[in-house]
Amino acid sequence: MGSKSFMKKFKKVLFNAIFLAFCLGITLFYVFHNEDVDIIKGYIKDAYWFLWIIGSICVLMFIMGESVIFKYLLRVLGYKTSLWNCSLYSFVGFFFSCVTPSASGGQPMQAWFMTRDGVPVQLSTLALLIVTINYKSVLLIYGFALIIFKPPGIYGMLSGAMPWIYIGLFFNFMIVWFMITLAIKPKFAEMIVMWIFSQLSKIFKKRKFYIIEKKAERAMSDYVVRSKNLMKHKTLMLKVLGITFIQRTILFFTTYLVIVSFGFTDIGPGTATWLQGLISLSVDMLPLPGGMGASEHIFNLIFRPVLGSNLTTPALIVSRGLAYYTQLIISAIMTVVAYIVIFGRRRKQ
Repeated sequence: MGSKSFMKKFKKVLFNAIFLAFCLGITLFYVFHNEDVDIIKGYIKDAYWFLWIIGSICVLMFIMGESVIFKYLLRVLGYKTSLWNCSLYSFVGFFFSCVTPSASGGQPMQAWFMTRDGVPVQLSTLALLIVTINYKSVLLIYGFALIIFKPPGIYGMLSGAMPWIYIGLFFNFMIVWFMITLAIKPKFAEMIVMWIFSQLSKIFKKRKFYIIEKKAERAMSDYVVRSKNLMKHKTLMLKVLGITFIQRTILFFTTYLVIVSFGFTDIGPGTATWLQGLISLSVDMLPLPGGMGASEHIFNLIFRPVLGSNLTTPALIVSRGLAYYTQLIISAIMTVVAYIVIFGRRRKQ
């Protein structure tokens, strides 16, 4: 049974690795197809690279922003932990979000690491749910602000990207609506979870499964109580949304830093940041690791008419290099650290 379980996990990891490599290959072909590599090298060589260092710091601040939110939420839920521990959970989440389709692996792995670190599963589940709601709500704010205010300077640049934006708005709105329902109607969440277990119990007749089912039942009962208490803190939810908005905007701001690093100043910081937020909204629900391929395509649709054909590709390479690949590398290193720290601590206990 152990070998079968290992092979199943190995096959899943192998599939994700192959899919990631495939997406990366297609993306690289799309970016460099029919491009003059010497021109790209020239732009990158002459760029003001110090702004890229600031962009890398922005990426780190983006990741650490979630750590602050985790610590804040867990404290309100009655569980005290350090900012260091919360930062490890964040690094784990961002790494697996970067390498799995639709960022689907991030939160399950965060929940697993948090549980191994002693955080009760009902608390980690509720905290992750609130974080996701706010994470996607910020994207909706960027999208609905565009639809409502229709700023001419931005709206005119989005003609080719509007179908993608509408798709992103629709799917993110549906997901946020469903998650909010789970948060404010915890009995509904409990009913769904226990229904799943009741169906599984018809398949698995083993005593061990029934023990797990009873633990889930107790955890969901506690989840209901904690959720109701959390929903009483209305100002807390607004604070989390505010922190998340700043957190995500800091990441989107890196696109402006990149554009300016190449000496292009015709786009203001607000415009560039807003446009990058709309790109993230468009690709957020697509079944691609980190929106790979789609992000590059929409970046081209929006910025090529403004930056020109020569500058767009270097700006795209550096922008994605900071916002996605730098995030991936930092998170990968810190995920190894998280594994050593958390699982090493667990073994000692």
